[in-house]
Order: sequence, then structure tokens, then C-alpha cells
Amino acid sequence: MKTASNRGGGQGSVGDDIPLARADWSFGGAVADAFVAHVRRSVPGYDEGHDLVCRVSDFFVHRDSVGYELGASTGELLRKLAEYHAHKPGVRWIGIDRERDMVASARRHCGGVANVDLRHGDIVQADYEPCDLMVSYYTIQFVEPRVRQTVFDRVYRSLNWGGAFVLFEKTRGPDARFQDILTQLYIDFKRRQGFSAEEILNKADSLRGVLEPFSTQANMDLLRRAGFVDMMTIYKNICFEGILAIK
Repeated sequence: MKTASNRGGGQGSVGDDIPLARADWSFGGAVADAFVAHVRRSVPGYDEGHDLVCRVSDFFVHRDSVGYELGASTGELLRKLAEYHAHKPGVRWIGIDRERDMVASARRHCGGVANVDLRHGDIVQADYEPCDLMVSYYTIQFVEPRVRQTVFDRVYRSLNWGGAFVLFEKTRGPDARFQDILTQLYIDFKRRQGFSAEEILNKADSLRGVLEPFSTQANMDLLRRAGFVDMMTIYKNICFEGILAIK
């Protein structure tokens, strides 16, 4: 398996000692070790979004619920959800990630937290139990567009009636003018976080063909085609958005 430490295609770093790999970004290897620090500097309101997901979950997580996180990475959000609902010991939390290094990191981070199950697997093909909550926190933007609808379809089928899908994604603007504004505002944000101009360009090179954000409307269309009718935006910060969809 390729990792960030042995992939070629360029020199330099994207920040936080993560080496550049042109058009070949991966969450394995060195990325797993540096992920939390890097993503907190890269995504506006990263921890604020975690807190919002926990508060929203109050409306859907019952004493016997099953909850999923799709793309659990290092288990930060899954641990917060499990601890937030610790007074409901019958709740089970399942995290899925396709990077073994991330799963290993998540198991260490969630060690000792009750009712958390971390699994190595692909969210496109995973077998899901009936559940009351599914969360995807900046994950589906990395799923190949050709199979993205499949993920939404499976999420909808797996949710119990009245269950919720909380989807956080980086989004594209609705037209070229808005996209230009969003891009420049996001670059301003990354500069304020201490990223150099070279690191910002290197990250963009690394994500070519790997990160494929859709517009808000395109994400809503995916949800609608899957079967969701009740949907609304619950978070927005530059080009980063949270959507709540209820079955």
C-alpha cells in the first residue's frame, strides 16, 4: 500500500511535516500521525462542527440506537459522540475507515470508551445495520464521483424511519464568480493559520483528482435521489457546509 512517506511526484510539504505527493493525497502513513493538527488548521470551525454534530444527535440517538461515522479517521468525533451519550449505555457507535493507519489510530484514541467499534472497510461496500444516525464529516468529498450516489442510497436504506444523516462537506460555489470569492477567502484563512504560499499550492497539487467537492445543490440532489425529502443546511463557513437530512 502506498503511504505519504514513500509516494513520489514532487518535493516539499503541504504543512505539518506531511510530504507533497502530486495528485496522490492519502490518509495513510505520515498523514495519520499528523492528521488532527493539520485538519484543525485546514478546516474552518473543525471543532465547532464536532460540537454541533453532538448537539444535533440529541434529536435522533435513543437508548438502544446504533450510530455510524463514515470515514472515522482518528476517531476524534466518534469518541466525542460516545462520551456525549455515555448516559445511554445501550447506544453502539460504529466507525468505518478504509485506511488501516487511521483505524489503528482511532482504536488507540477510543481505547477505554464504551460501545465504540472501529472497522477497516470501504463505506461504498460496507454492510450497515439499521441505525438512527449516520455522520459523514468531510469524507464523501473523497469518494469517487462515479460511486458517490451509491453511498447516499445505502445511507438512506440503512437509516430507520425518522433517523438522520449529518453530512459535512467542502463545497463548490454555484457559479464561477462565487467560486472565485470562496477560493480567495479560503486562501486568506489558510494564511492566517500559518500555512506558507508554497504549502497552500503543494496541498492543492496533492489533492488534484482526489478531493472532488460538489456544490450545495449537487449534494442536495444526491440526497434527494437517494430518497431524502426533509433536508436543510445547519452550518456554513466559507466553502465548508453541514447538512441535516431526515428520513
